[in-house]
Amino acid sequence: MAISVGDPIPDVKVMISGDDGMPKPAQSRELLGHGKVVLFAVPGAFTPGCSNYHLPGFVLRAPDLLGRGVDRIACLAVNDAFVMKAWGDDQEVGDSILMIGDGNGDFTQAMGLGMDGSGFGLGQRSQRYAAVLEDGVVKQLFVEPGPGVDVSSANNVLANL
Repeated sequence: MAISVGDPIPDVKVMISGDDGMPKPAQSRELLGHGKVVLFAVPGAFTPGCSNYHLPGFVLRAPDLLGRGVDRIACLAVNDAFVMKAWGDDQEVGDSILMIGDGNGDFTQAMGLGMDGSGFGLGQRSQRYAAVLEDGVVKQLFVEPGPGVDVSSANNVLANL
C-alpha cells in the first residue's frame, strides 16, 4: 500500500555521502522529518529521464523552491551512496540538493512506491514521484502515472506550493 497524504514518512536507514566522500548511514526521518522538505525520487541515477530532466529541473528551480519556504530539497534513488554522490557531482547539484542512496530499497518499499524495472535490466527501483513533507508528514504527493517527468517535476511542485 502506497503512502498517502497525511501519513508520516517511514523511519529507515538510508545512506548519504559523508564529508570524506564515504557513505554514512542516516535515518530517513533525521534527514527528511524537520521543516518543509521537497523529496523527489527517481528510478535510477544516470538514466536519461532522470539525468536530462528530473534532477536538472530541481537544480534549476532550487532557489525558487527555497524562496517559497522549502527548507531542504532531497533526491532519492535505489542506488548506493557512491553512485548518488557521483551523479550529484556530475549534475553539479552542490549543496542545493541532498542526494540519498536507498541502495537496498528499504525506504522505497516502506513508502509503497517501488516498481519492478527488471524488464529494462534495472531490478527493483523507485517509482518517479515528488512529495512535499512538513515535519515528516506527507502534505502533497505527485506520483507519475507513466513514463516521463510531468507531475513530479520541479515546475509542478513549485506551482503547487
